[in-house]
Amino acid sequence: MPRDDDGDDLARPGILAIFNNVTLGREGEFEEWFQHEHLQERLDVPGFLLGRRYEVVRGEPNYFNFYVTRSVDVLASADRTRLNDPTPMTQLVMSEIFKDMIRTVCRQSFRTGTMRGAFAVAARFAAPPDESALKAALQDLAPDRGIACGEIWLAAPEGNLDSSEEERLRGGDRTLAACLVVETLRMQDAERVAAALSGQFPAAAVGVYRLLCEICRGASVANPREERTP
Repeated sequence: MPRDDDGDDLARPGILAIFNNVTLGREGEFEEWFQHEHLQERLDVPGFLLGRRYEVVRGEPNYFNFYVTRSVDVLASADRTRLNDPTPMTQLVMSEIFKDMIRTVCRQSFRTGTMRGAFAVAARFAAPPDESALKAALQDLAPDRGIACGEIWLAAPEGNLDSSEEERLRGGDRTLAACLVVETLRMQDAERVAAALSGQFPAAAVGVYRLLCEICRGASVANPREERTP
């Protein structure tokens, strides 16, 4: 990325942050759709770079996933045809299986670390927090050898989109104002970070999540709308 004189990135990545639950007894259908259709379809959108999905260890909701894009503009101008023309499986999942959806287009405003971790601590803020306090918290955690990286995500007003057919099927989504995400190497590191952030930011909803999978741009991505051959 280009940097200014202080070393700060001039073009920050966009983040699509999603938290949700699943209708009891429909987990198998949710997994089949997510792993074998949804991830590949989203990473086929130009400008999408990375997708990661997690399941909860402690906290709520039960599932957390996010996508990294080249910029917020990618999310603001993404191909709406995909969202307004969902596949049959997507229609089923959105209307019957997704629950308690929190979905927000964000801008990554700050990042420390160069690695990714096996666990994620996500602190969600319903109201705009003091960004300088979030940044200070990450800088304090940065020397910890159990931490892979930390990021601040701020809701991006310019990324707010009109309701899509997918959102209509879900019955509407909640949003967040900001999210502080810390990725760690091990579970005990995540528990320690979660306890610290809960004490420091009592207004935040803090959850600990275990990584399920990751998909990157440039991997072999099948088009779920094309017929598969044995």
